[in-house]
Amino acid sequence: MQRPRIALLNASQEPSTVRNFRRELDADLVEFAVREELPETFAFDAAVVTGSRASVYWDEPWIDALVEWVDEATDRELPLLGVCFGHQVLAEALGGTVEDMGEYEIGYREVEGDGLLFDDTVMAFTTHSDVVTELPPGAERTAENDYGIHGFRAGNAFGVQFHPEYDMATARTVTRGKELPDERIERVLDGITEENYAAACEAKSLFENFTDYVRGVDRPESRVA
Repeated sequence: MQRPRIALLNASQEPSTVRNFRRELDADLVEFAVREELPETFAFDAAVVTGSRASVYWDEPWIDALVEWVDEATDRELPLLGVCFGHQVLAEALGGTVEDMGEYEIGYREVEGDGLLFDDTVMAFTTHSDVVTELPPGAERTAENDYGIHGFRAGNAFGVQFHPEYDMATARTVTRGKELPDERIERVLDGITEENYAAACEAKSLFENFTDYVRGVDRPESRVA
């Protein structure tokens, strides 16, 4: 397999989301705006679920449908990568628990990893007020910091709470859009520097590690509708 064919399940309404994932993933991406549509097939080499301003526990039909699709995809052993909201969707679909933290983690933060997608401590941009508080049965925690779980693996499914795909422009735009005190917004913006971004680029290796993993998965269904 040369370039994997990956379904990009876009739950975000940020214009930069697709651009960022297209830049970071060495794959042929088939895009789905999941608020409007989901794939009618599982004939892909993998799927990636993006971030979102939504919470996975909201009572909205498109979220329920996405969780059900992901649940079936894991039953079919489709490799999956969930980022932020996508990470929480994976947890929900597989029987974990997602809750409101009652606070906000935002900005470049250190995350300690111990797993297939990345190892050791990395810098990463974070922006979330929900967190996976209980892993799905049988899942392995692969990343964490003082705010809680930042990554897990369950079979062919991998989730990360932080945003390795963000560039500096996205980080600034998302930060300015948060309903947080002005002083905190300014502190976060002050931390979006070339130095911190360069350090956070180490976390981008997880995209290459994921596509390498996908290339090694033998799924005859990947090309069959």
